Amino acid sequence: MTTIDEEAETARTTWVRVCALDDLMVERGRAALLGDTQIALFRLVDGTVRAVSNYDPYGLANVLSRGIVGTKAFADGSEAPTIASPLHKQAWDLRTGAVVETQGKDERHIAVHPVAVDHGQVLIKWKEA
Repeated sequence: MTTIDEEAETARTTWVRVCALDDLMVERGRAALLGDTQIALFRLVDGTVRAVSNYDPYGLANVLSRGIVGTKAFADGSEAPTIASPLHKQAWDLRTGAVVETQGKDERHIAVHPVAVDHGQVLIKWKEA
């Protein structure tokens, strides 16, 4: 988790309160709407909160908040927290948005949004339109 760094804010981006940390269950997704964009939020076992696009680029639907949270082990011994689509089971790294399991399809990544937790509130750094 990070805390809000007021010096990092610019006129084009701002921290937007999305929900209370207690509104998020561990390893369960929650959808949020910011403007016209759907975001999927995940509270992980280690206490971090991740925010990615809720849009599944394979299933063409806003469903990732209903996906399966897991972990992908890599050959180098490292691991990444992941979200698997509830539709066709493609999976993405929750830290980077990179697809880690394509189920034989082309690579399609998802957007990742910076998250902060401040005084029990979950905030996303959001670009203003």
